[in-house]
Amino acid sequence: MRAPHLARKLILEAPLRSADGAGGFNEAWETVGALWADVTARTGSERSLSGVAISRTGYRIVIRGAPVGSSMRPAPEQRFREGARVFLIRAVAERDPEGRFLTCFADEEIAA
Repeated sequence: MRAPHLARKLILEAPLRSADGAGGFNEAWETVGALWADVTARTGSERSLSGVAISRTGYRIVIRGAPVGSSMRPAPEQRFREGARVFLIRAVAERDPEGRFLTCFADEEIAA
């Protein structure tokens, strides 16, 4: 297994939900911190939603490990941001038995 090349700075964000007063909620994103990552594209697809083409690309994002329960350990439904690009985290797993690195499986969607 090759060592990851952690050369891209990503911002980890968590959803922040608050009641909207009408039985629903408003969602905003709160910055958790910055992480260095190795980002690799996996698969891609395109679909149509209400007449708009949506392109979805899956990514494998490798970062340094963080213990379970740490605020710097990504979790599903959080996201990474790189400028205007947003990667929604779907799953997180240890990359090696020692937990030195984590692999995050994420999707980026773009309206075409």
